Amino acid sequence: MKKNYTYVWVSLVILVFGIIFIPRIIDRIQNNTIVDNDRMSRLAYIDVNGKHRKVPDFSFINQDSLLITNKDYLGKVYVVEFFFTTCPSICRVMNKNLVELQEEFKDFKNFGVASITINPEHDTPMVLKAYAEKHGVTNLDWHFLTGSRDDIYELANKGFYIFAQENDEVAGGFEHSGMFALIDKNGFIRSRLGPENNPIIYYRGAITEEQGKNTEGEKEQISILKEDIKKLLAE
Repeated sequence: MKKNYTYVWVSLVILVFGIIFIPRIIDRIQNNTIVDNDRMSRLAYIDVNGKHRKVPDFSFINQDSLLITNKDYLGKVYVVEFFFTTCPSICRVMNKNLVELQEEFKDFKNFGVASITINPEHDTPMVLKAYAEKHGVTNLDWHFLTGSRDDIYELANKGFYIFAQENDEVAGGFEHSGMFALIDKNGFIRSRLGPENNPIIYYRGAITEEQGKNTEGEKEQISILKEDIKKLLAE
């Protein structure tokens, strides 16, 4: 008799679970929320000494000779790169990828880019404007920035820890990492988690999605950057 009661209770539990939870699971699958909420976790902050790392203060001149600071980007999700207009190699790929991001998010008024030159002596506002026009830049919040050489290198190497330096022995006279930093609406540096749940911190900007499909070398990260920008825009 006790066994019969047990079977009845187990059956009731299964029935209640089916009535309450199965429709919810089906609804989440149909609306893709199971992907958004479960598989795609929130992006990590980059912590230093127990504090979330923010974009350091900066103040530069853009391609229209307007003063642009980090505060102009508050309320926007944006990508930061360090480049130079006469770069004979990776900058072309980096800015091709950024134009692709521009087109991907052209309907979002709160998406922007900060392209900071590491050759300010050459890259004047006039040069930067011509470069932007040549590459099809239309986003009003994509600023090509120039200013004090010392301030730029301080921001790159000590502010972001994105490597950049002059080097007469390499093509173009400068070398840099080709990484992109992703910034949220509140000015915090964000990234997805990589192996062992550690933040990847920065995204590879010098490999296109197409190159990533056709080679067995270093994996591209523009596809995941697109996903992560969408997450931050939705926050």
